[in-house]
Amino acid sequence: MYQSYPFWYTPDMKHAHEHDADVDFEPEDEMGSVGAVKAKMEKLKKELEEVRVKRDEYLDGWQRAKADMANIRREAAEASVRASARGKESLVEDILPALDSFDMAAMSESWGAIDESWRSGMEQVRNQLLVSLAQHGIERFGKAGEKLDHALHEVVQEQDDVAGEPGTIVRILRYGYKNGDRVIRPAHVIAKP
Repeated sequence: MYQSYPFWYTPDMKHAHEHDADVDFEPEDEMGSVGAVKAKMEKLKKELEEVRVKRDEYLDGWQRAKADMANIRREAAEASVRASARGKESLVEDILPALDSFDMAAMSESWGAIDESWRSGMEQVRNQLLVSLAQHGIERFGKAGEKLDHALHEVVQEQDDVAGEPGTIVRILRYGYKNGDRVIRPAHVIAKP
């Protein structure tokens, strides 16, 4: 049912009026003197202040709980991403020996003596593995002629008697792999000092 209010009556007053039922007003004829009214007003002000303090306490608690929940969600999402990355890197580490075997076979002298069609098929299998890794953000690195970077390359041997600039990679013995900026395994190289 629609109820009309005087022009000076605001919605806040409506809510305040609804709470008046909780306030224990004494009938006017029992109040008596002005002093009793003042005492009653002081009591009501004190009760109102206590309610405000409790409200602020509950609001602070709610805000802390809300912030804690947001932090927990963020930390759980970050932990999930880290666990996923660790799982991916663990799988890559398990696959790397097979790729190393492909590379060692391709670097051997007898590789050229193998039937061309069989050799081509094996290279395609290796390339499929590399493409699959690349699709998941795993990058293979290490190339002869590159500048030596100790964060990416592990020097297994140094060789002076080769052409090229000092501090460059002469030969790759084992390729390196990384996931974004994180090195899963450094490349083993022969470098010119």
